[in-house]
Amino acid sequence: MSYSSKYGKRPNEYASKSAHTQIINDPDLKNFLISCNFPKSSLEVTIDSSKILVIDEEAPTPIKYIVAVDGGYDSVSAQKTYPSATIAFFQFGALMFKVEDLISISDQPFIQPEDMQKLKQMERLKLALPVCNITIENEKNLINSVRKTIYNFFMSKPRKLEERTSNFMKTLYWLIFYEFLPKDSNERVNEYILSNCPCCQQKGVILEKEKMRHDYTFTCSNPNCQQIIYLTDVFRLHEAIDNELGAGGILGYLTSLLEQFVIIDLIRTIFDKNKQWLKETLFIKDGPLGFFGQTANMFRHVRKLLNYLDSLGLTINLVGIEKSGVFVEHAHQIQSKLDEGTAFMLSNDYIYGNILPSKDDNQDPYASTSYYSGKLIYKTKLGQVFVVTIPTSTSDVYLNPSKPLYMNIDNVLVNLSKLKCDMYDNALFPVALANKLVSLSSHPSSAILEHFFKDTVNKKSM
Repeated sequence: MSYSSKYGKRPNEYASKSAHTQIINDPDLKNFLISCNFPKSSLEVTIDSSKILVIDEEAPTPIKYIVAVDGGYDSVSAQKTYPSATIAFFQFGALMFKVEDLISISDQPFIQPEDMQKLKQMERLKLALPVCNITIENEKNLINSVRKTIYNFFMSKPRKLEERTSNFMKTLYWLIFYEFLPKDSNERVNEYILSNCPCCQQKGVILEKEKMRHDYTFTCSNPNCQQIIYLTDVFRLHEAIDNELGAGGILGYLTSLLEQFVIIDLIRTIFDKNKQWLKETLFIKDGPLGFFGQTANMFRHVRKLLNYLDSLGLTINLVGIEKSGVFVEHAHQIQSKLDEGTAFMLSNDYIYGNILPSKDDNQDPYASTSYYSGKLIYKTKLGQVFVVTIPTSTSDVYLNPSKPLYMNIDNVLVNLSKLKCDMYDNALFPVALANKLVSLSSHPSSAILEHFFKDTVNKKSM
């Protein structure tokens, strides 16, 4: 890394204009490039017709409500003289509307503002998280500050979201200990094994339900530690934070986690209030259905929940929409090979043979330790192409994908074709609108948030 001029008295150091010759002439690097495997071009790809599903987009479905969840974040610095003191602002929420409202608007020659407002009923959730060189009150370091901030967020009650009286923490408890199962079920669990204590690093800390305090906290069993462990520590985000380097590495994982918790929380609320509404609601998440990085262990609990609902005849209508990445790029490459109104189920052999180059004998199910869903490429009758993930009953779906493994696949895909949006390529109306309502732009949002952060900090120091 070159030197930069901080005070303007000396010039910047610029990179060498000839150092690349050492790389080009290195035989070991040449041999390495020759040995690499690369994704196949569209001309080399062969589509297995047995993995193609024909979707009847005119088929009736019970879906009456659409819930689209999206979120975003932006990191800003406190002041120019201390650029490493950084905080992240998150905003995400659920956009909820009735399908009949969308249909009625599409039939009108002119859209009235009050009609459009029916489709913009979003409840927003906000979070500010210390990222680098910042600690919160009564916490001794950045790791504990992040842990406490996330704990406080889960303990808080959203102001309007479905007029709930509980919080995300109750939903987390409900999910972790399988409280959604009947009380007499022997599958309910009384403990959770935490990989390590966030304070003393002791391995295999047992979080016993009976020893949990009313505020969802535990005490480390190590007699030399005895520090507080929060129930939210099951996300293991503390493992990816360094007190010096910061918490920048967890921001993407946390965004995906919270987006999905909005959905899980709404599922719990509907399940408690009126179970039949689950059959009539389609949940749409921006991004794949899975948990990544340190949070990956959550996928087992969500799959357990969805399989239980399925056993009750309350199969969930849930889909993740991918807008970027290697799978989306591949889908655009091969779209001419797919007929309109069809869905292509992706198998292990196809993914590792064409999209993610790997060994030919790779028999580990794709994303088996993070996804609770299966990937498909769906081409609508109007020619739109989507990469979607739909919940599956097993992680082995990629070894031999078949239609029955995907939960409510017909309901989901038929309704996606009705939600087209011509504003962007291959866009869905609720996803595009949700993104407009919660995403934080580089300009002017970032600059405004930076001024907001600085002004608030300066007022505190006065």
